[in-house]
Amino acid sequence: ILLSTKLTVNYFDKASFHCYYSFMLSGLLKGLKNLIYPNLCLACGDLIKTTPGQEHICAGCWGKIENNRPPFCATCGRHLDIEAIRKNSCPHCLNEKFHFDRAFSPCVYTGIIKKLIHEFKYNGKDYLITPFTALMNTFIRQYCLPIEHLDFIIPVPLHKSRQREREFNQAQLLSQRIANEFNKNLLSDLLIRNKAVKTQTELTLPERRRNVEGSFTVTKPDLIKDTNLLLIDDVLTTGATSSAAARSLKDAGAKTIILMTLAN
Repeated sequence: ILLSTKLTVNYFDKASFHCYYSFMLSGLLKGLKNLIYPNLCLACGDLIKTTPGQEHICAGCWGKIENNRPPFCATCGRHLDIEAIRKNSCPHCLNEKFHFDRAFSPCVYTGIIKKLIHEFKYNGKDYLITPFTALMNTFIRQYCLPIEHLDFIIPVPLHKSRQREREFNQAQLLSQRIANEFNKNLLSDLLIRNKAVKTQTELTLPERRRNVEGSFTVTKPDLIKDTNLLLIDDVLTTGATSSAAARSLKDAGAKTIILMTLAN
């Protein structure tokens, strides 16, 4: 019995030592990693503590993201000021014809979110997909978007040359997460960009329309005949690109197209 007890004590002493050693080593490595690669906020650059879902954005910057609030424009989904409420439309949409039926965005494209989207698209920070889709999914639930009545989710595609350069399509990543969250079918390859165009950033509105005209092709039109679609992109600015994509889908037989972007 004494021998058995001694062996048991020795066994647990060794096990405790190894457990303690592993814990100390893990803490040391984590401390070293934080020293060499400190967890800095992508928006302001300050050192931040890790919070699930907000690993790369500090609480202060997260709170500064400007949310898009109702009342919404009946077309582009932007917030309406008091003067525009009577017309149920913002001044921009009163003078424009879009091929999508409605658009929604959880954020206003300014400040923190604008900087983070730039990091996401152009500096390879694709891990921002987690907080971005959390914002979009929360908005869908909060404002009861009719996602249950939509047949498919379709990302606005990049041209293959642009995707090779960037290594991912931001709209594809957003679409995949939303499709998983709401158990919807994602059609990744149904809509394609058939030509490379100049970046829209420096172009005027008429130039943007001409730049993207005829740049989308639907590969399987029979698949979306008489369907209701959720079209996903990262940002809605003038609406030229999203409208051109929606037009191709409508020409292929789609019935209703709701556009959703992260920001507008």
